[in-house]
Amino acid sequence: MWDLSEEFAEAVIDDFIEEYRLGHTPNPCLRCNETIKFTAVLDRALAMEFDAVATGHYAQIVQGAAGPELHRAVDPEKDQSYVLGVLQPRQLARSIFPLGADTKDVIRAEAEARGLLVAQKPDSHDICFIPDGDTAGFLQRHLGSLPGEIVDSESGEVLADHDGTYAFTIGQRRGLQLSRPAADGAPRYVVDVEIGSRRVTVGPPELLDVYSLEGIKPIWTTSPLGESPVELLAQVRAHGVPVPARAYAKGDRMMVELLVPIRGIALGQAVVLYDGTRVVGSATIAVTTRAA
Repeated sequence: MWDLSEEFAEAVIDDFIEEYRLGHTPNPCLRCNETIKFTAVLDRALAMEFDAVATGHYAQIVQGAAGPELHRAVDPEKDQSYVLGVLQPRQLARSIFPLGADTKDVIRAEAEARGLLVAQKPDSHDICFIPDGDTAGFLQRHLGSLPGEIVDSESGEVLADHDGTYAFTIGQRRGLQLSRPAADGAPRYVVDVEIGSRRVTVGPPELLDVYSLEGIKPIWTTSPLGESPVELLAQVRAHGVPVPARAYAKGDRMMVELLVPIRGIALGQAVVLYDGTRVVGSATIAVTTRAA
């Protein structure tokens, strides 16, 4: 057994806290895959002359003409290729995903036939280092109370106070605890989070539609994109619906025009590009463009 708890705390937990302090919405699973499972663990395994690292991720590696390719799993409901979009060719060449060619039902049946205790283990969607699911409470313990106001996007009226902007993310609807409903009775969503003023702005959902985005720190699972736009699919959440997009590289940035707008994209999320089922690459969202 290898104890990588210190590396995990520094690369994943500390990064998670810092990103929220900056008003971003990170995905710690991508960060863990990038820095721990397929870097720290893989490097140690190779140093000990192991051939590869096998994990239980639902994804597939296919040998293409230019080398290993990362593809979606057979089971679309369990597909985890999105959180693996941070892997580079050298990591894919030394990785094995034995579950990706089967559905979860088949895997559970085999586990039960082998007498494994995990056969009936329920699926978990919680952040592993926040097992109670209270992300706001976790962040408050680390960042303290940072009170501010929640205001209406149209009237500017103060609707509530809050204890920290880290408790809110773009597109959030639940847990706002507003003092009064909107004049038209429609639900309000978080449409903006300002770290400096600690102001959270809420408004109608149509303010959340994003038409283009820019990603920083791009990682390419195969060859990088060029400066000419290519029609691909873009996905911004682990179980989100991919939408048609045009993407290209501009310097050290990934530029993505969404041909179908995506509602409620937060800075710090990852965008993963697909060519059919094949993962092309990923980047951290740094800029979004909404309707004027």
